[in-house]
Amino acid sequence: MPPLVAVIGPVEPELLAAFTAHYQRLGITAFHLAFHFPDHVPSSVKTPLLKAAAALNGPPPILSEGPWHEHLHAQLRDELRAAAGNGWHLIADSDEFHAYPAPLPEMIAAAQAAGTLTVGGVLLDRVTADGSLATWDPAIGLDVSYPLGGFLTGLLLGGDPRKIVLADSRVDLALGSHRSPGHKPVNTPVPVHHFKWRRGIEQDLQRRITLHTAGTWREIGPAIRTEAARLLEHLQAHGERIHTAGPIPFYPVDLATTPPWWPHACADLLDRWRPPGSGPS
Repeated sequence: MPPLVAVIGPVEPELLAAFTAHYQRLGITAFHLAFHFPDHVPSSVKTPLLKAAAALNGPPPILSEGPWHEHLHAQLRDELRAAAGNGWHLIADSDEFHAYPAPLPEMIAAAQAAGTLTVGGVLLDRVTADGSLATWDPAIGLDVSYPLGGFLTGLLLGGDPRKIVLADSRVDLALGSHRSPGHKPVNTPVPVHHFKWRRGIEQDLQRRITLHTAGTWREIGPAIRTEAARLLEHLQAHGERIHTAGPIPFYPVDLATTPPWWPHACADLLDRWRPPGSGPS
């Protein structure tokens, strides 16, 4: 099985536990994790998370603190990939839960047979039933707490919905692991259930805008700020909720089932989506 590579921010310990358990069920046994804590994160957040990480997976191989510069995620990810060694790697952030249609060895074998060294996915943003940015109850789990899924990132925020979910160690990954230059996946995209829209995300997005605008956190391009601003504007316009009954459709989904509409919807999304300011791909 491929080792998992993940860069993790100051998330709740329960999310880390759910993340680890999800990938263990897929057969992952080796976890290469890096933790980054920006300056504003107190020890009351860091200490429980690191304690939980040690209990689940041993001490993290990389612990980073300071400004959350845009390039830092990729830097830490690549350090982890180097430590993971040769072969295929599973790439995921702590709020990304992949739902593969076949066992991982079959996914990798199919990619190799097709002549590519990557497997691709698409972000399926998970939200609460009423669109509120609520906390979740580990007793009932993420699936029940956030029962709806839609293309919020790609359609509302204009963000890149593509993700490289499996990659051979010989290929490079772009920022955010959205693509691998020269190695385009050929598979039907794997659903990447994206549990980002939880309580506290508003403050996180506003902080990104403020600190990147000030230059305290260095950026490579304006996408982080513009996507955050779009989400905050949307929340303000809809009573601090994601408008689940609006023009962007949201459907009941779960981690165990790939909906029948998924391949067509992904193909339509990827056919229409373009990076801001770009022409046809």
